[in-house]
Amino acid sequence: MNKFKVPLTFALSAIVALALYAVQEHQQFLTARDTAISHHGDALVEQGRHIFRFDTFGDQDFWGGMLGLHQAIEGAKLGGVGPGVSPVTALAVGLKVDQDALPQELVQKIQAGQVNLNDPAVTLALLKLNAVVGLTGFFKIDGTLQSIGIQCAICHSTVDNAFAPGIGHRLDGWPNRDLNVGAIAGLSPNLQPVADILGVDVPTVKTVLNSWGPGKFDAELFMDGKAFRPDGKSAATLIPPAFGLAGVNLHTYTGWGSVPYWNAFVANLEMHGKGTFFDPRLDDAVKFPVAARNRFGHVQNETDLISSKLAALQAYQLAIAAPAPPKGSFHAAAAARGHALFNGKAQCVTCHADSAKTEPGWNMHTASDICIDDFQASRSPDDRYRTTPLNGLWTHTKGGFYHDGRFPTLADVVNHYDGCKSLGLTSQEKTDLVEYLKSLPNNAKDEGGD
Repeated sequence: MNKFKVPLTFALSAIVALALYAVQEHQQFLTARDTAISHHGDALVEQGRHIFRFDTFGDQDFWGGMLGLHQAIEGAKLGGVGPGVSPVTALAVGLKVDQDALPQELVQKIQAGQVNLNDPAVTLALLKLNAVVGLTGFFKIDGTLQSIGIQCAICHSTVDNAFAPGIGHRLDGWPNRDLNVGAIAGLSPNLQPVADILGVDVPTVKTVLNSWGPGKFDAELFMDGKAFRPDGKSAATLIPPAFGLAGVNLHTYTGWGSVPYWNAFVANLEMHGKGTFFDPRLDDAVKFPVAARNRFGHVQNETDLISSKLAALQAYQLAIAAPAPPKGSFHAAAAARGHALFNGKAQCVTCHADSAKTEPGWNMHTASDICIDDFQASRSPDDRYRTTPLNGLWTHTKGGFYHDGRFPTLADVVNHYDGCKSLGLTSQEKTDLVEYLKSLPNNAKDEGGD
């Protein structure tokens, strides 16, 4: 017997044991690290959800403290001004109510007709419950309304109408195409601060706000002061969805920046929250006279209530997937034919590529590329239009398509590109392509079809 055999065998066994131990330790380390990453991601998304739904970023000092919007909401009988805003009025201008924030007792009273929905006091009660989507009321000790603030959710959430029209479960990320932002802002008893920013008088501000209509908002107004297009129509654009943004680079109609850029832009310059924002492009007094005059590219508040929340807000938005179309909402066989057209004859895939249905990378095009005017594009730093992600188109058909709703239906969009690109699509092919667009986000089983 080899005198080295036993020791060698023992040594090899020891080495194997050590190696296995090292692997196990490494796996445990990876598992612990991976678990920590997952927990961090989950916590970030949950934090972002709360910010998206409820954080005002301190903007109540503008909407309530300066404009006095809360006074118009409560009305003269409750210490404010005017008739007040009842739930019926609030719903009429597109505000939504979160059914899940309502106590069961209140639900039963509403169902029994025991709640006066024409009473502004009921609106205040809903605000105290955090039930009005996108609005937060700040109350004094005596219960009267002291101020009002807005959140991301006011424009980029709606409800499923499960309880009643305008009342239901939240649908975060869906554009509120019923919301009349201009009419709501126009209720403010003191619009002078807005007039001062724009360098116009208050009657002009009211004219502009009244021109927007449901589902539209003009984010560039506070940059360039261009309230109307050359053809006389409002320069406001449709409220876009805030879902399906994962993998999408520049995500507004005309680019501007990434998700956290735009969140910072809106929170500081549109919602008028208190934060920090830097963009020297806004110093261009020719292109952005309002922004340059007000130094909007160099915002720095002593107390920053925005910047630390951008990461969580972005994480939540990227986590909101585009919703699948409801069953029976499109014809599956036609959609399958449309899919082939999308990737072939119709040439849609040349821009709307991959699962995000937009270009990976710099997803921007000149107005001439898409055969439209450059008015809205010229209001952005790059003078271009973004390739819009197509997933979830079925959720925002109200108000039309493109940034300004110029095409009332998807068929109009297809007809536009058929002419623009000289595609030569037949009537049946156009119909099939529309069915495919209605099916997005699509899956192999076509579960939403019939």
